[in-house]
Amino acid sequence: MVDRLLVTGCKQGSRDALRRIYEKHRDSLLILAVALSHDVSLAEDAVHDVFVAFARNIASFELTGSLKAYLAKCVANRVRDLMRTNRSRAKALSPEQACAVERDLNEPSLLVACSEELRLLSSALAELPYEQREVIALHIHGQMRFRVIAKSLGISVNTVKGRYRYGIRKLRSILNGEI
Repeated sequence: MVDRLLVTGCKQGSRDALRRIYEKHRDSLLILAVALSHDVSLAEDAVHDVFVAFARNIASFELTGSLKAYLAKCVANRVRDLMRTNRSRAKALSPEQACAVERDLNEPSLLVACSEELRLLSSALAELPYEQREVIALHIHGQMRFRVIAKSLGISVNTVKGRYRYGIRKLRSILNGEI
């Protein structure tokens, strides 16, 4: 309900409403983008691009579901586009960079992100094929349901569930009880 009111405020030209949408969703979208790309600067670019496009097109925007799920889908698409066009930029995210991203976030619950367990999980996630990593990140970080992921990716729900299941299985295998 709050998101609908904020979107309405944005349509009426309220910069405060746009700022509140940005502040409400930026951290989780940045975590999603980092999980998908394993590249901090690419993730920041993707989130920035999504919010710029959202602000530019707010007049014609119609919220039909969850704003967070919509923005998460946009971030996932933008990350995919940036990764496709910037293959030379693709590099692994060091533990120090992962901690720097998390320190920039304002939510106290996210400060735990620099723990050794998260570093191991982040490295393991980077070893997954992109398709599996994308489904896992959208489901966990984007809080999207399998059918919504399937619709946004243009694949079947069974394919999404399979990618998730195989990705989780591979993560368990990679981590082999370390977490």
